[in-house]
Amino acid sequence: MAKGQVTNTIRRLRFDNGEMTQKALAEKVGVTRQTIIAIEAAKYAPSLELAFEIALAFEVPLTEVFSYEKAAG
Repeated sequence: MAKGQVTNTIRRLRFDNGEMTQKALAEKVGVTRQTIIAIEAAKYAPSLELAFEIALAFEVPLTEVFSYEKAAG
């Protein structure tokens, strides 16, 4: 079974929200800066709870922050 990928718009949303730093976002949602870095780089898919926390931090729907691309095959 081919694995899909979770993509996100966190970097753009941070920029659009007063150039929020990764550290500021991390503190707002209760994780480390390294976690935000890994999520932005699509090296780590957040838990559903964390995904909602991030969307709430930006005051946007979850689907505006994250999307799932199903792998071909």
